[in-house]
Amino acid sequence: MFYRRKLLLGLLQQFGNVLDKIQLQKLLFLVTRSQSSSSYHFVPYKYGCYSFQSMSDLKTLNKYNIVHIEENSISYISDVDYLKQLKVADQKVIKDIKRIYGKKTNEELMRTTYISHPYYAINSLVAKRLLTEEQYNKVVKSRPTDNTTVLFTIGYEGLSLEEYINKLIKNNIKLLCDVRNNAASMKFGFSKSQLKNGCESVGIEYTHFPEVGIKSEFRQELNSQKDYDELFDEYKKSVIKETLSSQKKIFTLLQKYHRIALTCFEANICQCHRKPLAEAITHLEEWDYELKHI
Repeated sequence: MFYRRKLLLGLLQQFGNVLDKIQLQKLLFLVTRSQSSSSYHFVPYKYGCYSFQSMSDLKTLNKYNIVHIEENSISYISDVDYLKQLKVADQKVIKDIKRIYGKKTNEELMRTTYISHPYYAINSLVAKRLLTEEQYNKVVKSRPTDNTTVLFTIGYEGLSLEEYINKLIKNNIKLLCDVRNNAASMKFGFSKSQLKNGCESVGIEYTHFPEVGIKSEFRQELNSQKDYDELFDEYKKSVIKETLSSQKKIFTLLQKYHRIALTCFEANICQCHRKPLAEAITHLEEWDYELKHI
């Protein structure tokens, strides 16, 4: 079993085998803040910090009858003691979290995390009601405000879905343009429907331009930068020339949303077709904006 799932189960055990969904997210967030390498990452969601990966893990654990998911709560129903299988440091953190926060209500936990980590409250539906004016102003100041028109590109290689979405949020990106030919992924969160839902849940729109991608059969045996360069030379001669209308659509979306991002897999911009695609868009008539790779 993945260690991160044992952490979830250990947390449930420590809190009497049952937690409300909101409680679980907030407590798990507080636990991971004390880890040297966080087992889970979080995004600012409608009730504060939220981990897509943790909920996916819980659904898997529910499938194997280790937990039971109800409408508003999660129950631990296994006889295995996963708490004892955790690192000593993590056991201590979970016990400390229980001691400090064990009697707090959902709203008290939300308020606590909003005060200590205001960024994660920027999309909260209840922050204004739960916080003082001074505390809420810190949440407002945590929201990105740069509206300069920029065409971004971003790869998701090496990132969790939450880390990736946070990069979009912090750059105030309003629209994500998926430029993969096939928007499927073995990596959690990055298949088309998952990525679309993840983005839209935090207020970022999503659209897909498969025609500007490179088909998988042309991406085989790329063992050196020279191989990539040769692939992209051919890409410029074929796909770039054949998809001018799509490039113009992306440019129109940039003018409408001001801050959009082209996305694909590779972290290294020099090994991804989003670089020549973005550069082609910058050569369109009326281009007078910034291109930024993140």
